[in-house]
Amino acid sequence: MDSGRDGRVRVRRVYDPVERADGARVLVDRLWPRGLAKDKAHLDDWLKAVAPSRELREWYGHDPERFDDFAERYRTELAEPERAEALDRLRDLAAHGPLTLLTAVRDVPHGHVQVLADAVLG
Repeated sequence: MDSGRDGRVRVRRVYDPVERADGARVLVDRLWPRGLAKDKAHLDDWLKAVAPSRELREWYGHDPERFDDFAERYRTELAEPERAEALDRLRDLAAHGPLTLLTAVRDVPHGHVQVLADAVLG
């Protein structure tokens, strides 16, 4: 799955095969993806700090009906210092070439990574 995001920022599952167009590959989940060996991930970075808090993740529970509220709450979290610093790192990477945000979430369109990609492009 590739969500384009204007060519600078792509959104894909970490389990998808590596592609040449990926550019910098950054895992943006707080937890390491199940069943994926670290040497098979082909990551340039893992920015746990930019992921939603455990509390927000648990409240959301990947319920599509809560996505809009989740997105609003997550954008608020992204303003917190540690997350803002990680978001700036992603913006810097996107400014210097293609950036692929990677997640293990199955429902990518309703995952935090979509909100994050929009924030990177800000």
